[in-house]
Amino acid sequence: MKRIVIVGGGYVGMYTALQLQRRLKPGEAHITVIDADSYMTYQPFLPEAAAGNLEPRHVVVPLRRILRRCTILNGWVTTMDTAARTVVFQPHRGDAREIGYDVLVVAAGSVSRTLPIPGLAEAGIGFKTVEEAIHLRNHVLAQLDLAASTVEPGVAEQALTFVFVGAGFAGVEALAELEDMARDACRSYPTITREDMRWYLVEATERILPEVGADMGRWTLEQLRARDIDVRLGTRLESASGGRIRLSDGTSFAASTLVWTAGVMPHPAVRAGDLPIDDKGRVRATATLTVEGHHDVYTAGDCAAVPDLTRPGEYCAPNAQHAVRQAAVLAGNIVNRLRGRPAVAYRHAYAGSVASLGLHKGVAQIYGCKLRGPLAWFVHRTYHLSRVPTVNRKVRVLVDWTLALFFPREIVALGALTSPRQEFEYASRAAARDLSTPHQADH
Repeated sequence: MKRIVIVGGGYVGMYTALQLQRRLKPGEAHITVIDADSYMTYQPFLPEAAAGNLEPRHVVVPLRRILRRCTILNGWVTTMDTAARTVVFQPHRGDAREIGYDVLVVAAGSVSRTLPIPGLAEAGIGFKTVEEAIHLRNHVLAQLDLAASTVEPGVAEQALTFVFVGAGFAGVEALAELEDMARDACRSYPTITREDMRWYLVEATERILPEVGADMGRWTLEQLRARDIDVRLGTRLESASGGRIRLSDGTSFAASTLVWTAGVMPHPAVRAGDLPIDDKGRVRATATLTVEGHHDVYTAGDCAAVPDLTRPGEYCAPNAQHAVRQAAVLAGNIVNRLRGRPAVAYRHAYAGSVASLGLHKGVAQIYGCKLRGPLAWFVHRTYHLSRVPTVNRKVRVLVDWTLALFFPREIVALGALTSPRQEFEYASRAAARDLSTPHQADH
């Protein structure tokens, strides 16, 4: 039985494993999937989960439920030895161990690309995981609660100032959905109006949403500014120390919310071996999705430099559209390899992009056709609903959207979800103080 080890349980890892367990006969290969989490996150729906349009559990897919013929290991790969055909697996707790393979798939994905900006690590938060999305939702609502409860103007102003750095898909969609949610929530806060909130979008280049084209990017910019969102183009974040935001255009103001979406970089795990790496930290791939110089190692997705055969000399963009399609070709090539058939090159012309800008608002460019407003928003939802893995998740997402048509969004900030022991620790400290302090009756 051949041993297939897949490093990463995201788009490429999960879809590759899913295709392999469908195509391979029982006993033909043993598939092991290694990932820090036990689920795959459908990232295009993170903005809607953050805005309360979708239940967080409905934007993740449990690996063990859909990959029933695979072994799922939760932890990290710390070393990849292609000469010995082994990887070193480190679980969340316990000793590391070696795992041998006949075929290795490097699909570690990407992580947020940060810069050494003072205060960023302490004040900022990314937007790549469901945990970050839900924390951000709770945080924004908690800031509204704070502003409605305090009598200090400076505290309220800082609480109601929200800064997003990076104007790609993640930044624009996250800001648009959360601003839409906060504007609706204001109806339940008599002392807060939408004019009291300040939303900033900071972008180092001179355009936003480059994926949808220049025209649609300009239209999106106009729509955001019409919603009183302060978009700063050609501007960089210089400091976030002490809760104070300083921009390269000289602007300085206090803010309690800083979201960093200024790009991604390949997962550090790809450097845990002797694989060929390009100048951007990606694994060098061939058109058949093998790693250069390694016929038994495959790669795809955000961590891979895959040649774009439709545009000679360029590489495939790191997005979900390519990742899902690459996974199908990659799995097919592994099956072909095990059965002695020739490999197939990956070729896919980019279909276009869609983005949501809040409820009933969107922008899209599909096969050269430009859409905007409610129609683009509908296309965005329809497309991504069709791409969500499993019928189970499709139905749950559709039910969430249907309920949202008849009921308002929840505005409860469950901040304790991120620190569930806080109340217990407070009670324990209070009890300890009572025991150490003599009671009045004892004197």
